[in-house]
Amino acid sequence: MEHQSILELHPGLVWGFAVTVVIMLLLDLGVFNKKSHEVSSKEATIWSIVWISLSMIFSGVVYWVFNTDGSPGSHAIAVEKFTQYQAAYWIEKALSVDNLFVFILVFGFFKVPKYLHHKVLFWGIIGALVFRAIFIFAGVGLINLTYLPEMNVFGKAVQINVVMALFGLFLVYAGIKSWGDGDGDDDEDYSNTAGARLIKSFWKVSDNYDGDKFFTIQNGIKMATPLLVVVGVIEFTDVLFAVDSIPAIFAISNDPFILYTSNIFAILGLRSLYFLLANFIHMFSKLSYGLAIILSFIGVKMLIAPWIHISSPVSLGIVGGVLLLSVLLSIMFPEKEDEEKEKLEK
Repeated sequence: MEHQSILELHPGLVWGFAVTVVIMLLLDLGVFNKKSHEVSSKEATIWSIVWISLSMIFSGVVYWVFNTDGSPGSHAIAVEKFTQYQAAYWIEKALSVDNLFVFILVFGFFKVPKYLHHKVLFWGIIGALVFRAIFIFAGVGLINLTYLPEMNVFGKAVQINVVMALFGLFLVYAGIKSWGDGDGDDDEDYSNTAGARLIKSFWKVSDNYDGDKFFTIQNGIKMATPLLVVVGVIEFTDVLFAVDSIPAIFAISNDPFILYTSNIFAILGLRSLYFLLANFIHMFSKLSYGLAIILSFIGVKMLIAPWIHISSPVSLGIVGGVLLLSVLLSIMFPEKEDEEKEKLEK
């Protein structure tokens, strides 16, 4: 059973979260990355540590808010909320890694110069901030409206939620379908995806890049550059991946603020993670199997929720254990480097 939302307990925290995100984005784009450049492994590592640290600090704030409200059992509630945040964060982080593999393929398909990767990912994440808010808050509202009347099923009085049951079935199917499927997008024509078609429906696209510009002038005509098309493709790809990741975190909590903040902190660290992933891809060769298990587990958790409650600490332990095991197996049994390169360059 859910307790008071953090929005009700500490509305000022909403402003604190928003201000932190805005300041960090302005620093990232306007100070540290004002000029487009190729991001080194050292820089990516530093930024990864910064974003993960901020997220962990915020999870501590979540614990503090619920632990100091003075109500009976506040410590137990604080632990539950803290682990909800952690579980949602690491689920989104894990599923986002799969998204990054596709980003690598997209950049390779459009032959995007490495010094432009950061700018594309930055604007892709700005779009994610908006779309994730819509998906999460609308999803929580829809779930609250779709509880069936209490009924007796398998000898127990339960209230089944139609949307959660459908999400659960979908996630089990997605987990089974994605088992070991790391090459499904290798041969896709990204120039013909919905994101690319949307950009081309509004502007004529030039054949060549013009530095880091989204628009250029050729023969007196304003045209979009291929860089804008890539942003469109990245945005559309993120929306598709949200179809998996957003239902998955609904199994963890129905507090929209916890879900959104954990999701956004995970997304904000994607750019730096992308540059690390590109250099250490061998460490994630078995990740698709781990993600398949995680999706299926979350789907089953949704389906059995009316009868059996799997707590957030247990969920966090299972998700963390599966991720750790998949990375360890990737390191112990790496794919050959030439095979990996061949997959990404197809």
